[in-house]
Amino acid sequence: MVRLDLQTHGAALYPDAARDVIAAIEALVAKLPEDQAGIRLRNHGDLADLLSAEAIIGGLAAQHIGDQARPVRAILFDKSPGANWALGWHQDRTIAVQARREVEGFGPWTTKAGIQHVEPPFAIIERMVTLRIHLDPAPEDNAPLLIAPGSHRLGRIPETLIQAVVAQCGRVSCLAERGDIWIYATPILHASAAAVSPRRRRVLQVDYSADALPGGLLWAGI
Repeated sequence: MVRLDLQTHGAALYPDAARDVIAAIEALVAKLPEDQAGIRLRNHGDLADLLSAEAIIGGLAAQHIGDQARPVRAILFDKSPGANWALGWHQDRTIAVQARREVEGFGPWTTKAGIQHVEPPFAIIERMVTLRIHLDPAPEDNAPLLIAPGSHRLGRIPETLIQAVVAQCGRVSCLAERGDIWIYATPILHASAAAVSPRRRRVLQVDYSADALPGGLLWAGI
């Protein structure tokens, strides 16, 4: 596998970086429903403590975006033989906030799992990083994340150009073992294919930002 760098390629692997906290994370997510494509996590104080910038995982985010880094959204992705879904190439362009407020440059609005989401000015997305904490292995045949290296430097990519950008940048499979952490620039183009040999593949995905939002908007948090 190509060794990737966050600044150049938009992603980097930290092998076994979650080793000391993975058991605690598993204990928290064990209470959640199984066979759901994605569960958005909110009001989980113990999880927020594990993901803070002062802890092991959040400390990786702080290395790249500063000491003000904080977890602003968390989703548990759970692929299995009973939920072997796929997701096409896309950029993450929305953020989760506590309540809707009409602020210039923010919109359109959507509601996902009862949480208000909005597309902010893209500069906010460009300053964010996303961490993926692997609770199970993600080898080539069990739906590793696919990224288009370098696409994070291209700004907001129109939907009509996404396939051309992927063809230009190429694609890399982000293979992982249990306890590994992948960090990537939030605006990078990425996708997820269905597993060829589906086995359970849980990933805790956490967005980090060091920005305060304007106009009274507040991050939803965890």
